[in-house]
Amino acid sequence: MDLVPALQEPLEQPLKSVLGPATAKVMAEHLGLHTVGDLLHHYPRRYEERGQLTHLADLPMDEHVTVVAQVADARLHTFASAKAPRGKGQRLEVTITDGSGRLQLVFFGHGVHKPHKELLPGTRAMFAGKVSVFNRRLQLAHPAYELLRGDSEEAVDTWAGALIPIYPATAKLESWKIGKAIQTVLPSAQEAVDPLPDPLREGRALVSLPEALLKIHRPHTKADIADARDRLKWDEAFVLQVALARRRHADAQLPAVPRKPKPDGLLTAFDDRLPFTLTEGQQRVSGEIFDDLATEHPMHRLLQGEVGSGKTLVALRAMLATVDAGGQAAMLAPTEVLAQQHHRSVVEMMGELAEGGMLGGAEQATKVVLLTGSMGAAARRQALLDLVTGEAGIVIGTHALIEDKVQFHDLGLVVVDEQHRFGVEQRDALRGKGKQPPHLLVMTATPIPRTVAMTVFGDLETSVLDQLPAGRSPIASHVVPAADKPHFLTRAWERVREEVGNGHQAYVVCPRIGDEDEDTKAAKKKTPEDEAEKRPPLAVLDVADQLAKGPLQGLKVEVLHGRMQPDDKDAVMRRFAAGETDVLVATTVIEVGVNVPNATVMVIMDADRFGVSQLHQLRGRVGRGSAAGLCLLVTEMPEASPARQRLNSVAATLDGFELSRIDLEQRREGDVLGQAQSGTRSSLRMLAVIDDEEIIAEAREEAARVVAADPDLEHLPALRTALDALLDEEREQYLEKG
Repeated sequence: MDLVPALQEPLEQPLKSVLGPATAKVMAEHLGLHTVGDLLHHYPRRYEERGQLTHLADLPMDEHVTVVAQVADARLHTFASAKAPRGKGQRLEVTITDGSGRLQLVFFGHGVHKPHKELLPGTRAMFAGKVSVFNRRLQLAHPAYELLRGDSEEAVDTWAGALIPIYPATAKLESWKIGKAIQTVLPSAQEAVDPLPDPLREGRALVSLPEALLKIHRPHTKADIADARDRLKWDEAFVLQVALARRRHADAQLPAVPRKPKPDGLLTAFDDRLPFTLTEGQQRVSGEIFDDLATEHPMHRLLQGEVGSGKTLVALRAMLATVDAGGQAAMLAPTEVLAQQHHRSVVEMMGELAEGGMLGGAEQATKVVLLTGSMGAAARRQALLDLVTGEAGIVIGTHALIEDKVQFHDLGLVVVDEQHRFGVEQRDALRGKGKQPPHLLVMTATPIPRTVAMTVFGDLETSVLDQLPAGRSPIASHVVPAADKPHFLTRAWERVREEVGNGHQAYVVCPRIGDEDEDTKAAKKKTPEDEAEKRPPLAVLDVADQLAKGPLQGLKVEVLHGRMQPDDKDAVMRRFAAGETDVLVATTVIEVGVNVPNATVMVIMDADRFGVSQLHQLRGRVGRGSAAGLCLLVTEMPEASPARQRLNSVAATLDGFELSRIDLEQRREGDVLGQAQSGTRSSLRMLAVIDDEEIIAEAREEAARVVAADPDLEHLPALRTALDALLDEEREQYLEKG
């Protein structure tokens, strides 16, 4: 019997037992750090060199900054105010400099005494606070500061080495306080268990994990930082790729029914009906999918295609092949509008082949049913019956497909449209509907750079459709600076009238709906950004009203947004598709899959409020027919702002892969991965998905090798520990259900 209780792993110690409850609480609430290990993995964002001061010349507005600078002068002013009517109010103004620029610090009231004594001209210190503007000059009001005294013992220890680490900080906890906390726990780094197998580490000449942690937090030279970063990047890439490799390995062990199309079945009949030939890309990707469908293990494939590259056609051919082989295929769409749209276009493409009496019957036809949450009871009962008897070979629906009541005769293939809108749980629930796991094809129109695909969808094989089918027209995109050049906006509405005059139609997209419900919610949740923007984003209902009474008077204008009743939405879309409506003012409900070839122009209001890939998606709704498309990005942002640069890059290229790179470089990776990983905090702190493409690719190969040799990692206990830490509950489920 074990008389001595097992000591807690040093890195698993809660921070409150090491740093005290107050600091630990701030770290948990504001930085998500709970244990000694979490804190050791909170890496410096950058390093200040003793001799080299931060550039005050390029400080960002409204951000929390840490600067190292020297006091140039300090003046105490007295003034009269409501609180101090006899001229007893005090204001301390301190000017600091770093050679590149000057910055004013201001302290008021009782807060002036300490800085007045300490911040004497010539003093060097670190200052932290939020940059604001007062009298057209940049300033920090009441910044926190830490003097840099070169001589005193404590300071020499605290700022050991010539490089001062600057940590990602918050207003509640400055960088140097985080630095001091890390100094306290740094000795525990010696106990860090190294997840990398020795042969891999030695083969790549990487330093050990304890050494990397010491060097990242207390570097003596820039070479120390480089060594540490190389090593820590490998950790993140490798552990994540091992998780994905194990997932692929487990999937490869599952049984599935091979689905091979009959020589003269439904697929052949469908191909014979097509009025055009498939592009090379469509033929290649179809080949990859058919090879997967013919195996005895479930296919897991990601189909990436540019907006309008014909993904739906490729997916439909896979569904028909499955029906040929005696199975059923289900297509899962993220919204009702989209499910109805897919159902309409599939039935149109198939013609009489969609009017089957029996699955795989002699007339080669099958039934294509729609299943959504808002269907009437009778239609729904009939659809469910068609599925359970096998009468319907193809079903298209929203997550209504996943409900317990829905039963299939023999589900062989699941196609998921627009991956990033689907919870992994839903994919999993649908997979459970087959007698054996069905094959899975995931489609996305958001081009994903190869590295992100390897990182986020690393459990899926990837196929890419990058050619546009013949007959697609180019889309011209322009930025319309409404504030600088109002006449450009006037011209935009004239262009819309011209297009409508030529028999075409237009979309106008706004960020908000603008009904009461939404506005009251928005009023409660004011963020500093909203305050800075001063006006809420433009809303569909307001804009539609202004356009109908103003620049687009006389045209038939309708609205479409997510809070309308499903029947109303469908009616609006039908009228627009039929050409009865001239201009559709909508939210991003039209972002995905809406197909109206006669719509040639799109005006996106407050375009700066949308992400790069979202703008690209929206733009793909025009230019779908033989007439050229036009996309106008309206913004009030000034010329030099990052938002304007982002819009300029969207206007400059139609290449979605190029744009997704730009998008990634501008947002931090964490957002991209975090969004894709069901909202969890990205585990990548050091790895940059775009820049570290080589490391990710190599880590994927190494991981595949390790898992093939030892799937349960029995001989690599340290790697298993690291894996458990990465796959905490939520992430474990995420990968499980992938």
